[in-house]
Amino acid sequence: MADDVVPKTFRALVESAEKKYARVRDLPAYGRWGTSNHYFHKVFKAYMRLWKYQQENRVRLLECGLQRWEIGEIASRIGQLYFSQYMRTSEARFLLESCIFYEAILNRKYFEGSGKDRMVRFKELRFYARFLMVSLILNRTEMVNLLVEQFKAIVDDSKAAFPGTNFKEWRLVVQEIVRFARVYSPSPDARPLRYCALFDSHPSSRPYVARFHAKKVLKFRDALLTSYHKNEAKFAELTLDTYRMLQCLEWEPSGSFYQRSPVEPRANGAVTDQSITSGLIDINLAAEMMDPALPPNPKKAVLYRPNVPLLISVVATMCEELPPESVVLIYISASGNTIQNTTSHTESSSSSRKSSKNSVFSRTSHEQKSALHEDYTNTNGDTGQYFESCLCLGPSRSGGSNNLYPGDLIPFTRRPLFLIIDSDNSHAFKVLHGAERGEKSALFLSPLRPSFKNPGTEVTQTGSQFTLFLAAPLQAFRQLVGLVSSDEDMDCSDAADGIISTAFAEWEVILCTSTNLDLVWAQVLSDPFLRRLILRFIFCRAVLGLFCLHERGNEYLPVCLPKLPDTFSPDSETVQPAIRRLARLLKVGDCFRF
Repeated sequence: MADDVVPKTFRALVESAEKKYARVRDLPAYGRWGTSNHYFHKVFKAYMRLWKYQQENRVRLLECGLQRWEIGEIASRIGQLYFSQYMRTSEARFLLESCIFYEAILNRKYFEGSGKDRMVRFKELRFYARFLMVSLILNRTEMVNLLVEQFKAIVDDSKAAFPGTNFKEWRLVVQEIVRFARVYSPSPDARPLRYCALFDSHPSSRPYVARFHAKKVLKFRDALLTSYHKNEAKFAELTLDTYRMLQCLEWEPSGSFYQRSPVEPRANGAVTDQSITSGLIDINLAAEMMDPALPPNPKKAVLYRPNVPLLISVVATMCEELPPESVVLIYISASGNTIQNTTSHTESSSSSRKSSKNSVFSRTSHEQKSALHEDYTNTNGDTGQYFESCLCLGPSRSGGSNNLYPGDLIPFTRRPLFLIIDSDNSHAFKVLHGAERGEKSALFLSPLRPSFKNPGTEVTQTGSQFTLFLAAPLQAFRQLVGLVSSDEDMDCSDAADGIISTAFAEWEVILCTSTNLDLVWAQVLSDPFLRRLILRFIFCRAVLGLFCLHERGNEYLPVCLPKLPDTFSPDSETVQPAIRRLARLLKVGDCFRF
């Protein structure tokens, strides 16, 4: 009987952990952070107890029939818990811990031999999909490429090993990741999308930024990111546009933990990794890779194809929980639509009211209702302009619940908002300027049409051009003029990055010393993420304004409201020299009018 104690205790711990896990599995990765953390702590504690018990009694458990894949499944669950907590909090340490567990599973081959058991094979496939997501967000390009190849091989093997089982969904997942990885793969000389003190903090302008102080200073704490385009590049529930914005709103730790471990495929497909010793998984290893000097990342709610009632619920929750003197960033990338009458909006409002009753964010219903019932009237008595045009956040067949109108966001302008609308209908959101209910909003509105030297460039395959300018300006410039990065032009890329960095430093000084900078921009200028977005917007507008391979027209230019000083217009002598030097360096001067 004593011999049965260890396996019985183990099974009891497994059942207890799985029950707690089931309670948090479907919790949304946004909303009431405190509640999510409470549940997470309970289930995490249960899995840590289980993990420690199987480590201490591994020999006895193996004698009693414990399979290696069962150990892998526990480690995979812990990795998934860490990743879900990263998505809730944006804390890099959770992402690193997740990577450590997934990498240990891969290195120790816990799922090896899964071809004999269909259930175990599905667990292995889910593990690969989750590890791929973590590796993508960590920018571990070599690991991504290795995982993609192994993932494809396992899916192909599954069709032969289990002929009676349909693996169509997994083949689609393979197609998704191959397509995403093809676009995502940064060039060897590319700078990180995350904010890197080495590249994004400019020594010459740093004293001006440090001394700058507006009448009011806002802290950037929360962001909502979402995108929907038909056939857009995505992997799982992360689209290419939201991936880029997610990256550029986080800190890059000094020392670049992404290159922490050398990955060396052997001839037999195994992986050699010297960073993790054999034996116990060191669950505190991430602490050694963290950069304690960095502030916390802004919290980000990444919504995958939300309907409008859900999006409004999340925005309402963010605004309600926003600390004083803080700002919320809302990024939406979607196609637009113009409505000829307000019938569909009435239906949308009715749907929103019904949905809000059952929403997990019902505690924010007061603010939601104001979004649906408020009387929008401008000084001319025009109430329709706020609901004439919209963004489509889902398939058109879903009707009004996917249509987001400018008027839907007006109630939330009682709090400071930084809105980035990337759409072929973005200019419809100009009506928000001057219609705010308490705080003037900062607006970045994309061009209505992209510009390319090569007209065959497919935006759904490469992601939005405006978003790319905000996330990776040099890459966007290259794409605009039809250049492809290669290993041979690394020196040229360094010089191009230097030109952009020098220009940004000069523009930072001008922004910090300007006497006519609108308070909307001045109050966020101290935040490094938002300041970098402002600089990249100036660069984007200047490049597109000087680009001569399309017709002149406002539809090709982004808009910012309120306006930035005329010093930063595309035709100004403040902005043009940098674009001219960059074009000459890359030998594309004929693409621009100077």
